[in-house]
Amino acid sequence: MRNAPGLGVLKRLGALLVVIGLLSSSYLFWIRPAQLHWGATPEEVARAMPEDSVVPNPVFDATRAITIRGSPEQVWPWLVQMGFRRAGFYGYDLIENARSGTGIRSARSILPQFQHPHTGDLLPLSVAAALKFGIVEPNSVVVWLAQDVPCDGVFVWQLVPIDAQHTRLISRIRWNYAPGIWFKALGLFTEFADHVAVRKILEGVRDRVERRELEPLALEAVEISSWLLAFFELCVASCVIVFGRRWNAAWLFALGAGALLQFVLYSNAPVWVCTPLPWLYLALMIWSWRRGRAKPVRAPATYQSPEPI
Repeated sequence: MRNAPGLGVLKRLGALLVVIGLLSSSYLFWIRPAQLHWGATPEEVARAMPEDSVVPNPVFDATRAITIRGSPEQVWPWLVQMGFRRAGFYGYDLIENARSGTGIRSARSILPQFQHPHTGDLLPLSVAAALKFGIVEPNSVVVWLAQDVPCDGVFVWQLVPIDAQHTRLISRIRWNYAPGIWFKALGLFTEFADHVAVRKILEGVRDRVERRELEPLALEAVEISSWLLAFFELCVASCVIVFGRRWNAAWLFALGAGALLQFVLYSNAPVWVCTPLPWLYLALMIWSWRRGRAKPVRAPATYQSPEPI
């Protein structure tokens, strides 16, 4: 007998929920804890930092760190000039500096006009958002604060010397989601993107202080395209689960695409490793789809009543 239509829908939805559940579990129990403390030692995670008390019970609490070959006095000018329509953020310039009016590239030199911010000065993050400066202690710490009252976000950047030639740059972010559906959706997006963005910012400061060769914009574009392609593959496979003919195999492709997306976003693997993988996975999906179309689809068996005697 044929399955009831409602049972088929439940199976499809169940398969999609399995994919969502597995990917969510992977993020919550493995990826997120590691990314929240990327590069930081247990002592750095546990230490008190300036203006921690501004957001006493944060939903998001991340401490990351990186070692830079240079003194705090050498790191500070690069750190304090960061910001939209300032020096940029030294991260993913194609995303962060869009519509800045100051060029797509973050600064590759020290800009004197941005070296002396004061508490209360505005710090633009994008065309639509801005923070304000909190504590500014030269060669030691700079704090960015959300403008909401009460304040629901604090961003701390602290320089801790290791020896005469090396400095730890520690980043701490504590925030709560603002009320309202739009702000919660924005907070959810920030939850996933923050791990990637802050890691890149820390590396960008390091590379400038140490005078390393900076990544070409073309390579950055390739990296971003690999994220988008993996996300597209996840969306397509999820749609096939719900609407496609061969949904019972599509959930495997959705799970694989989701795992691939997590890998290219959070693994910090070299670009030459991450970039080809989504394209190879796309080729596998197309091959499987074409192979499935080439196979004849067997009509489901139907119940036939016995011939009358």
